[in-house]
Amino acid sequence: MRKLLLIAPLALAACSQGEPEPTPTPTPSVAQPRTLAAADLDMETLGARIVGPQGPEVETILSAGNREIGKMVSFVACPADVTECEPGEMPEGTVYTYVHQVTLSDDWTQAEQPAQGPEVVESPPTLFRMTQQAHGFTRAVGYSTEQAVEALGGEDAISITSDDGRIIWRVVEGDGWKPGTTISFWWQSTLPPAGPADAYLLEIDGNQAIALGPFPAEENPVAETPAS
Repeated sequence: MRKLLLIAPLALAACSQGEPEPTPTPTPSVAQPRTLAAADLDMETLGARIVGPQGPEVETILSAGNREIGKMVSFVACPADVTECEPGEMPEGTVYTYVHQVTLSDDWTQAEQPAQGPEVVESPPTLFRMTQQAHGFTRAVGYSTEQAVEALGGEDAISITSDDGRIIWRVVEGDGWKPGTTISFWWQSTLPPAGPADAYLLEIDGNQAIALGPFPAEENPVAETPAS
């Protein structure tokens, strides 16, 4: 028995030396923005609109500091064959189209950028984006190409990307957004709006305006554990 006791520690030491080192846990890399294919807004594919506490549309003033730079009118529609859009009565998997009509103020003037010389700097971006992740996003997204031609000078003047689940419509061509013109941005989700939320942002010439519009709630959110 004494011999067995003396051998046991040696055996344990041999086992511990032979065990492989734990594999390090990989660190997830930051996802790069993904380019999305833009489609034209076709109003004929839309059915009845959801009627919320503010009616079938949500209107918000876009302000940067003490200056009004535009307004946004938003609505959410069911598919074309739906005559009454009530999310609680719609079948699971129904696709809802979120439309945001952004109109620039009539008196808006963008700051002129120098054409050449050492003072030339990259002009600030013009974009419309989400500030929250697009829950239930189907990857169907776009804008009105007809309005883009009027407002920006080209139907391909806007690129669309998804950055960490947030959709960004960015002006990449043209001579700037003309005052008083409207561009309708749209996207689709399998989730109905939970209500208006400060989930959108317009940025133009360095000015940022938070926009209130319909937005879906997160699907199956993790419930908080009640304190004991």
